[in-house]
Amino acid sequence: MARPVMQHETIPGPTDIGARVAALNARYKHHAAFTVMEKALRDPDVGNVALVSSFGAESVVLLHMVSVIAPGTPVLFVDTLMLFQETLDYQRDVSAKLGLTDVRTITAEQAALDLEDPDGTLNLFNTDACCSLRKTVPLEKALSGFDAWITGRKRFQASTRAALDFFEVETPTRMKINPLAHWGREDLEEYMVENRLPRHPLVAKGYPSIGCAPCTSPVKPGEDPRAGRWRGQQKTECGIHFIGGKPVRVNKETAA
Repeated sequence: MARPVMQHETIPGPTDIGARVAALNARYKHHAAFTVMEKALRDPDVGNVALVSSFGAESVVLLHMVSVIAPGTPVLFVDTLMLFQETLDYQRDVSAKLGLTDVRTITAEQAALDLEDPDGTLNLFNTDACCSLRKTVPLEKALSGFDAWITGRKRFQASTRAALDFFEVETPTRMKINPLAHWGREDLEEYMVENRLPRHPLVAKGYPSIGCAPCTSPVKPGEDPRAGRWRGQQKTECGIHFIGGKPVRVNKETAA
């Protein structure tokens, strides 16, 4: 049985996060995704770790890995209050099926919603502001107590991710972990089939990438898998990334 994740009060070894990230990448560069996940959850050079999951089309892969290695790992799920009902149902079903014991639903503060989007229409005229209000800011607050968080980003997704490492510096005090950095679409599909993992119900309805209901539409055959996100706009990412604890707008050419 996998032992539980240890919560470290101090991180031994190099205190500079850049040095720690470089050492971790050197230590695990030849390891497979599952092993990187396993080591990251237990390596004291990483510290306290959370998995951030949208419970979207491919999320079940990382969720399953965590459930096998350490099911008590904190899983942060951002509910923008504009998600598909299918996503909310899927989140509950997958969490129960995999035996995840610390799934934390994160939402924007009601006071902020009342001030910035009182009638729930902000997404109609400023999607960047809506994403910041409902997703990025609440997530940043939820991550404030962690030294690292696990993402599902992969090299094949964009040219800007072609050199993505397993570990990377996010802020002077926090790192990102990308266990699936070297995986392709076929690897994801194979893992889900071999482990008989439940698929998000909207995938079969033409949604290979799933976000909020008002800003996500089905994808036609031959289209890019993310074509249904913010359709008709130049926007391809949430639009605001936190760097050094401050919101910085990142365009699609440089988005990470």
